[in-house]
Amino acid sequence: MHSLAALTRNTQLTFLAAFRRDFPHAEIFVVGGIVRDALIGRSSKDYDLVIRNVPAKKLHAWLQRHGHVDLVGRSFGVFKFLPKGNTLTEPIDIALPRTEHAWGTGGYRDVEIQSNPILPIEDDLARRDFTINALAYDVITKTLIDPYNGQPDIQKKIIRTVGAPSKRFGEDYSRLLRGLRFSAQLGFTIEPKTWRALKTSMRHINKKLNGEYVVPRETIASEMKKTFVSIPAIAFDLYDQSGAIKELMPELLPMKRCPQPKQFHSEGDVWKHTRLCLSNLMAPAFSKKFPGTPLTAELVFAVLWHDIGKPATLKRSDRLRFNNHDIVGARMARAIMDRLRLSSAGVNTAHIEWLISRHMIVASTKYSPMKKTTIEKYFYHEQNPGEQLRKLSYVDILSTLAARTGKPNLTDYRALERQIMSIKPRRGNRLAPDLLSGNDIMRALHLRPGPRIGKIKSKLREAQLRGTIKTKSQARAYLTKLS
Repeated sequence: MHSLAALTRNTQLTFLAAFRRDFPHAEIFVVGGIVRDALIGRSSKDYDLVIRNVPAKKLHAWLQRHGHVDLVGRSFGVFKFLPKGNTLTEPIDIALPRTEHAWGTGGYRDVEIQSNPILPIEDDLARRDFTINALAYDVITKTLIDPYNGQPDIQKKIIRTVGAPSKRFGEDYSRLLRGLRFSAQLGFTIEPKTWRALKTSMRHINKKLNGEYVVPRETIASEMKKTFVSIPAIAFDLYDQSGAIKELMPELLPMKRCPQPKQFHSEGDVWKHTRLCLSNLMAPAFSKKFPGTPLTAELVFAVLWHDIGKPATLKRSDRLRFNNHDIVGARMARAIMDRLRLSSAGVNTAHIEWLISRHMIVASTKYSPMKKTTIEKYFYHEQNPGEQLRKLSYVDILSTLAARTGKPNLTDYRALERQIMSIKPRRGNRLAPDLLSGNDIMRALHLRPGPRIGKIKSKLREAQLRGTIKTKSQARAYLTKLS
């Protein structure tokens, strides 16, 4: 219980001392995920409070005097509160005890919520999704309230719904994806009855009512992002086994049993290769190559979809070939991202599309090294995710196992890295600016604006990056050779 007691010592809750003086009969509870995480020993900063025995109007007035209150949710007894003098970036959710009645559509918006300041905390917890979240910690008595045996489930690492699984999912189908997220993030197993109901209910994830999705695509995007970034390969398995891929990203399914040249891909078909790529994002070799850099959603989704174009481009000639699968795959990924509104979750979908369309860069530079200006454009230009492209290229090669050795052949990737490092700046990640501008070139060569200036500037930049010219005077001398 020491970790639970620490919840109330957090500086975010210092305002509660004044609140208790003004409302001595109030009952105050920390609820939900932060209680779960405290029991697990997992860090969390998202505080949710439930306050009993204080009417909504009085609670709102007190919060207004002691900080900033967001009125969103006030009508059903929820206040988003930023205390005065606090450095919080996200508000604390403060709610009255509530009950919910679902209208039976499966949409979280289609729920009648009623707040009641004297409602027992156990009744409030009864409306929550999973037992591991139906927990409350009494700030005053320092006791854990666990009417649905969430703590034993945490100890057993089990995810179980509060009440009948089919009913709980039918109240809000977004809980299907929440269950997958908790399983991936926490490393918990979804217990059999809950798992069967989850798989059976997944067919409703795209349900529409009056032309609108009952589960908003923005909710799906948010859940997908959190799940796949946590443990990518486990997320991939959970989404496949639950039917979520079939419902949300069916374009991935043809990767199953899509063959690959065995001499290069002894790991198996495109599906198995993709799964190995996602797994290797968490591998020691990847962490050693790119230390101290957390996974981004852009990288994870680029890995997930990097070979999605292979089944559509499969050709059998001298061997199995997938010509332009990078370009085709980028278009397919774009369609998925737009359909699921992935950008609404703060994901840079343009970067994902760019990464997939260029993920074959190792193969394309195997026999013909890139120009220095091309290296600069791909790996040092501030508008392109060059570091993510390096990571995608590396994990792709790391997961391509040669038949003869059963191991990856990193020779071509190392050659690419040497090219990238050949123009690496001494400090930071910004290369030196151009020695001469376009106006400088026009003045020096007495030329008018036009395409020729860009070509000359590109040649001048290439020479600068190669180290052939290092000063402005050398650049001007170089221009005379070009004129």
